[in-house]
Amino acid sequence: MNPIDQLRAARPEHLGDTPVDPRTRAAELSRAMARPRPAPAGRRTVRPGWGLGLGLAGAAAAVTAVAVTISATGGTVPDAPSVQADPGRTVFGPSTSSPSASTPQAEQTEQTELSSRSILLAAAHGAARQPDTTGDYWYTVSVSRMLSEVADEDYSVVERTRSEAWTPSATGRDRWDRTWSLGARPASPDDEAAWKRAGSPSKIKVEVPGGKQGGEMEGYVLSTEPGEAKDSRTPLVDGDKVFWLGRNVTMKDLRGLPADPGRLKAWLLRSYKGTGTEADTPMASDAWLFTVAVGLVTEMPITPKVRGAAFRMLADLKTIEVARGVTDAEGRTGSAVSIEERVRAKADAKGAEGVLRNRLIFDEATGRALATDSVVVRPGGLQAGFEPGTVWNSRTVLEAGWTDEKPAS
Repeated sequence: MNPIDQLRAARPEHLGDTPVDPRTRAAELSRAMARPRPAPAGRRTVRPGWGLGLGLAGAAAAVTAVAVTISATGGTVPDAPSVQADPGRTVFGPSTSSPSASTPQAEQTEQTELSSRSILLAAAHGAARQPDTTGDYWYTVSVSRMLSEVADEDYSVVERTRSEAWTPSATGRDRWDRTWSLGARPASPDDEAAWKRAGSPSKIKVEVPGGKQGGEMEGYVLSTEPGEAKDSRTPLVDGDKVFWLGRNVTMKDLRGLPADPGRLKAWLLRSYKGTGTEADTPMASDAWLFTVAVGLVTEMPITPKVRGAAFRMLADLKTIEVARGVTDAEGRTGSAVSIEERVRAKADAKGAEGVLRNRLIFDEATGRALATDSVVVRPGGLQAGFEPGTVWNSRTVLEAGWTDEKPAS
């Protein structure tokens, strides 16, 4: 089942076959990718694309999977982080200059590695110390933000979407989702001034780079007004599968994950086939583990000790970067662990290759996930029009915990 088919299957029945703008489709896809997949007839397992909410690679790849991209100027969003040079950023891994062990550079590299590792180990310690509770539903609230350039105008807007999800802890109950647009708005004070000069329109047509002239992907219209909430209620896949973790998993699987980082890594790697989580394109094991670990920390009801093990597993990866003093789109400051991803418009595209930095922003004292985002490092592929340092999508986690209350029907 390809990502588009997965999206159609996940689409609420009450929405029928009415036209959907590409941005809504992208948001729906990103939420659907973390959910378990029904196996097609004659097969027991599937290997679909996977996006972790709108987290890190999940958000970026979910949009890419349906050929939708967003353009942004170099301006920053008022409620989004301004990302240029990350303050306090450190590099975990060997120095590119490969100095000998006796040089001052080598000593500095060792100190940097120790500092980066200590940040993740502190988060692991804090996460493992949190109380372990359960309830009838695992409840999450998040806000996704995406940047777009306005068609035929010299300003950008940010669209915001709020999502809530109730995942049952026991079989026999349905999963509930509620999503609505919070409305588009100018991305910066300069963009707001340009928007006002354009007459402060409430309907804004935005561009889709690479869209076909006159076709569905050429552009679409955003509203500055909040939209109505859309609810969906679906049974669990196979009656007991709650999330996609390289393969469909039950709540019992999640709650029984090993709390030792080495054993957790081995458990996860049983689903690694050398390709990415969103498509059958090559992906290194470190990048794959990073994506999966971020999904565990941000999306799933794992135990505190397993969350701590996930941070320890991240600390052992050799291709990550760690920073302190990173601000998320809600204005909260935390630490961040990130990994770079090379991207193209399509797997077979011949255009310039771009680089994204996919990040998990977290509270170091508790190991709580604050947000995920994708930052342009080198424009290229579908991000060819983005300025370096642009946070081109983000997902902030507002709530994540157990509740005994189900949504009002």
